[in-house]
Amino acid sequence: MDEADLNRDRLALALEAAGLDLWENNLLTGEVSRRAMKTITTLGYPEEEQWTYVEQFFQLIHLDDQPRVQLALDEHLSGRSPQYRAEFRLRAKDGSWLWFANYGKIMDREGSTPGQRFVGVTFNIDDRKRKEDELAQINQQLAEQNALLELLAASDSLTGLANRRRLMELGANECKRTARFSHDLSLLVVDIDFFKNINDAWGHQVGDRVICAVAEACNSRIRVGLDTAARVGGEEFVVLLPETNHTSACAVAESLRQAVASKQVPTNETGVSISFTVSIGVATLQGGAMSFDQLFNNADKALYRAKQSGRNNVQSWDDAPWPV
Repeated sequence: MDEADLNRDRLALALEAAGLDLWENNLLTGEVSRRAMKTITTLGYPEEEQWTYVEQFFQLIHLDDQPRVQLALDEHLSGRSPQYRAEFRLRAKDGSWLWFANYGKIMDREGSTPGQRFVGVTFNIDDRKRKEDELAQINQQLAEQNALLELLAASDSLTGLANRRRLMELGANECKRTARFSHDLSLLVVDIDFFKNINDAWGHQVGDRVICAVAEACNSRIRVGLDTAARVGGEEFVVLLPETNHTSACAVAESLRQAVASKQVPTNETGVSISFTVSIGVATLQGGAMSFDQLFNNADKALYRAKQSGRNNVQSWDDAPWPV
C-alpha cells in the first residue's frame, strides 16, 4: 500500500469517526466525483434507490429550506462568502424529516481565478436540532410563566385588578409624567358603604361577590392602556385617570356611583338579591409637582367627606379647610 492509499484510508477513518459524509463536485464539468452515499443510507433508502436520490439530492430537501440552501450556495460560488454553510431537513424513506448540515468550499480558487473542485461534508444534526427546539420550547414556557408570575404579583387575586403595589408604581410614574408634560392627573378613591354589615348579614362569599361587582364597574369605566383600576384594601378601590381634568373625573365618579347603586348581587338564599352603594372621593393634580402619596391622601380626604355627607355620593378635594 503506497502513501496515497494510506492517506485515503486515514481520511476515510477520520470521516467515519466524526460522522462526516464527504462529497466533491467538479464545477467545470458538472461531474459529481464523490457522492454523499452515507447520508442517503442514513435516510433509510434501500440500495436500489440510493443512486436515484444521490443524483436528485436537492429534491430531498424540505421546500421551506431550499431557498436558504440555494442562497448559501450562490453566496459562496460567487465569491461573496469564504465557505458554504447550510442546515436543512431531508426527507427520509419513512416520510419523516431529519436535520443535516452541509459545509463546503471551493478548494482551488486563487484570487479572481475561479476554482473547479467544490469539496464539502454532510453530517446529521437532527439530535442537536431537536434539543434546540426542546430548549426553545422550554424557554418559551419559562417566559410565559414569568410573565404570568409578574401579572399575578401585580394583580389582586380576587378581582384581577391591579393591587396596591402596582398602583403605587404606576401612580408615581404618572405624577412624574404630569409634572413633565403639564397634564392633569385625577384619582378616584372608592369605598363600599357598610360593607361590614354585608359580610355580617350574608357571609364572606356574598361579600366577595359584592367586591367583584364593584371591581367590574370600576374596570368598565377605564380607558384600556391609559387608566388603571386597582383594589387597595378589603372594600376600597382606586381608579387612576391620567390626562383627565377634575370635571371629567367627577363625571366618571358619578357614573360609577350610579352603576354600582343599580347592581344586584344574589345571596345564598334562592331568589334573594341585595343592592349596595359606594362613596367616592376625587382629587386632581393640575400639571404641578406633587407626590402620588399626597394625591392619594387628598382623594382619601374627599372620600372621608363623602362618608360624612351620608355616603352614596361623590365629593372632591380642594384647598378649603377640612373638618377634623
